[in-house]
Amino acid sequence: MPTPVITVAQMREWEKVTWASGIKEDDVMRRAGLAVARLAERLTRPGDSILFLAGKGHNGDDTAYACDRIESRKRTLLRVIDPSVDAKAVWTELQSGHALVVDGLFGIGLNRPLAANWMKLIERINNSGIPILAVDIPSGLSADQGLPLDLATRASWTLALGAIKQGLLKSSAAPFTGRIEIAEEIGLIPYPFETEIGLTAERDFDRFPPRRSVAGHKGTYGHLIILAGSPGYHGAAVLATRGAQRAQPGLITLFTTSATYQPIAAQLQAPMVSVLPEDLVLPESSTAIVAGPGLAAPSIPESVQRVVRHLWRDSSLPMLVDASALDWIRAGECRSAALRVITPHPGEAARLLETTPGEIQCDRVAATRELSRRFGHCFTVLKGCHTVIGRAKEEVFINNTGNPYLAQGGAGDVLAGFLGGLIAQPELQKEPSTLLRYGVWHHGQTADSLAETQPGFTIEDLAAALGRRPIGRS
Repeated sequence: MPTPVITVAQMREWEKVTWASGIKEDDVMRRAGLAVARLAERLTRPGDSILFLAGKGHNGDDTAYACDRIESRKRTLLRVIDPSVDAKAVWTELQSGHALVVDGLFGIGLNRPLAANWMKLIERINNSGIPILAVDIPSGLSADQGLPLDLATRASWTLALGAIKQGLLKSSAAPFTGRIEIAEEIGLIPYPFETEIGLTAERDFDRFPPRRSVAGHKGTYGHLIILAGSPGYHGAAVLATRGAQRAQPGLITLFTTSATYQPIAAQLQAPMVSVLPEDLVLPESSTAIVAGPGLAAPSIPESVQRVVRHLWRDSSLPMLVDASALDWIRAGECRSAALRVITPHPGEAARLLETTPGEIQCDRVAATRELSRRFGHCFTVLKGCHTVIGRAKEEVFINNTGNPYLAQGGAGDVLAGFLGGLIAQPELQKEPSTLLRYGVWHHGQTADSLAETQPGFTIEDLAAALGRRPIGRS
């Protein structure tokens, strides 16, 4: 089950039901504190010094318990109740060589702008140059709106407790939250309510993709058709095809323009490469289509656009449209009942919805739903920080893997190909939402692993590393 993404009011209701069940608040705070301590240890080295700043609320209590549970590190706990009184002690500690500051000054209950003395204190913390771990939420950030209440701590990491609060996943919150992690098992009862938004978790894929049959063959695992590549953009077609290979469909055929056939074919071995004809007839064995990567050259003939529009509207095969081809499909034009997926970034989404990227980023969940509604209830993968996956009238899911080093040309091409390689497999088509969430999660998780083990990784490295997590586990 995905982690729920909830409001402050829903969190309070969850706590209320938990206390009514007989679970003690102090027990939950101790477990929350332990989770904070374990993450703080992971972010530091034995012998390092950690400064814990605890406010007067439950968030401060969680932080104090965390300080008690720290092992093999020096630790200092400051209870900060009145910044007019406590600021000097905080400033002294900020100059004392701490490797990490744990921010437990304010929790999710804060709903008003901070007083001037609090803002001055937080500004000093931000300017200290010490990495910050925020407990549940950065102090001063609205847990519902994701906006600073005039000023908020700029954390390098935020450990959400129990569930992710909606504001943490807003684009406006990203400069303050840093990397978001979650401690779900803090002693609360299982989340008892329905939620419209879920955060994808690794456990969601304990049995996905399913184990492959020993009697399987190429035909069992599908035949992906890719329409990609144009002069100046042939690399996008190669990257998309290599991404598709990492998903291990049975066959891949890439159709490209005549001008790009030679450089593309020279870089690919197992996939079949052909020139895209005006009267394209797909092989009978085809099981899915990806269209768009690298089809950006001004010289792209109108016939290619017509082929993409026709396939989107009428093909009985599952189809994913990415990049430039997104501008060729028409709202409400799809007559096929087969799976349809679009994968825009915020700029492309803005063009499709005739708005601005800023408006898309203000409410990415609403934009995802509107894109789905406008384009025939298709699945939408709205890329970016915390990629959103979903449809207009169903639960949407937010992905938390990936990092800023994915901000390189070609990352989206690899993702489109990888998703297409999964979509092409008939057995996986039975669970389209899980399939898409798995592909996005895996793409981001691969980038996270590379960022730790291979600094300076390129998108070619990403394409090569994708799929190292075994496909076909039980």
